[in-house]
Amino acid sequence: MEKDLFLPEAVSVSGFAVLGSPWGLLAAWLALINVVAFFVYGLDKLLSKRARAQRVPEKNLLLLAVAGGSVGALLGMLIFRHKTRHRVFRTGIPVILAVQLLAGAAVYWLCLR
Repeated sequence: MEKDLFLPEAVSVSGFAVLGSPWGLLAAWLALINVVAFFVYGLDKLLSKRARAQRVPEKNLLLLAVAGGSVGALLGMLIFRHKTRHRVFRTGIPVILAVQLLAGAAVYWLCLR
């Protein structure tokens, strides 16, 4: 006996395939972590202007970039003008982004071609 697959009319099979694939999950993660990194940099800039405010530790800001949010961190630095005088951020975030881009290119070159 053959079972039919029920799909709602508004959702296509390709929608399930993209979101359920590892690449779809990776894209969703990267989108989420970059948005979070951008807003955390903005929040830390806002908190830096207030006396006695509990700030976001610098290691957490860097970890957001390492976790995949380097584009959001770089945009947050540039748009909010935050942490741009600190050498570890001024050079570290672009280096993290470059390493992540090279790793992505290597995965593409070695596995997906």
